[in-house]
Amino acid sequence: MVIVTVAPVLAEPDMGKYGRSCAMCHVSGAAGAPKTGDARAWEPRLAKGMDALLESVKKGLNAMPPTGLCSDCSDEEYRELISYMASGES
Repeated sequence: MVIVTVAPVLAEPDMGKYGRSCAMCHVSGAAGAPKTGDARAWEPRLAKGMDALLESVKKGLNAMPPTGLCSDCSDEEYRELISYMASGES
């Protein structure tokens, strides 16, 4: 018997929301933010699980303010943005 696990396919992130919220810190690495596309920097964060990352975004963490400056993002949009930033593709 072969068991196959399939990861959920996420939609493309809303690049407008990325540009006006996440990019401010995640492009440059300001205040210790892991840079978009730096898979190695995201690895320990992803190890915590998406639910933990989502909670960090909503509540804020270190220098990141609550909601990561995207007060109109849904949980799914946050997941898409996190996955985009962590993907190693910038």
